[in-house]
Amino acid sequence: MLPVHFLTDKRPLRSDDAAAAIVVTEDGRYLLQLRDDIPGIFYPGHWGCFGGAIGRGETPLQALRRELAEELEFSSDAGEEFVSFDFDLTRLGQGRKFRAYFEFVVSAERIARFVLHEGAAMRTFTADELFALSNVTPYDSFALWLHVARSRLVCGAIA
Repeated sequence: MLPVHFLTDKRPLRSDDAAAAIVVTEDGRYLLQLRDDIPGIFYPGHWGCFGGAIGRGETPLQALRRELAEELEFSSDAGEEFVSFDFDLTRLGQGRKFRAYFEFVVSAERIARFVLHEGAAMRTFTADELFALSNVTPYDSFALWLHVARSRLVCGAIA
């Protein structure tokens, strides 16, 4: 069953440059946020990475650290850039945007202390569980798949 507002919402959407966190535990589980099923947001009612828009004067990592503090009460000096996607939304009147992903390795004990302030839920998933879900934001799903498959993405590797 589709989330209520996924295809029925008629409110305008505005895209921004964004930063997102690939939060992974030492045993390889991924922390995801179930986005609220509300109008006016991209992919309501879908699982995705924590993060958000990059504010004026912020670097992607600064914006992500701010978002993680707001959304989870999580603060960290860590955060290694993993991958970035460029989106050309010019023909939709939105220009060119990017979404930068940063990896944070966090213990399960620390995740248990996170306080959810945004979203309907949060949960850790194994890769098998994550990719069996039908409602994961596609750009986050691709970033997470690249993270799982990163050892296969070696320069000069032959398939």
